[in-house]
Amino acid sequence: MSWRRVILLSSLLALVLLCMLQEGTSASVGSRQAAAEGVQEGVKQKIFMQESDASNFLKRRGKRSPKSRDEVNAENRQKLRDDELRREYYEEQRNEFENFVEEQRDEQEERTREAVEQWRQWHYDGLYPSYLYNRQNI
Repeated sequence: MSWRRVILLSSLLALVLLCMLQEGTSASVGSRQAAAEGVQEGVKQKIFMQESDASNFLKRRGKRSPKSRDEVNAENRQKLRDDELRREYYEEQRNEFENFVEEQRDEQEERTREAVEQWRQWHYDGLYPSYLYNRQNI
């Protein structure tokens, strides 16, 4: 029975201590929140434009009105740049694949040449050129 009382008393004490610590931290956060709000106002001013500037920006051109020559030129420059980057990428991929195929072909030719050379050495009968290549069909 005494162990139960000790455990109950210690858990109750821990609960009271946690509640007091939580109240203390929430009181200290209040001053931090006030400072953070002041910083956030400065950030908002840097991110967002003035209302008059924003309305002028939106009024500049509607969806159906024709684009200005500068906008068209900027879009064309961007498209040309994208096309050039795409072309370079595919050219690089093609070159890498061609190099890979050439290496594979060279390796295959070397293996074939070595196999033929071994076959000729094995079948050589002492005559030059070897008998197998000079047989007369009778």
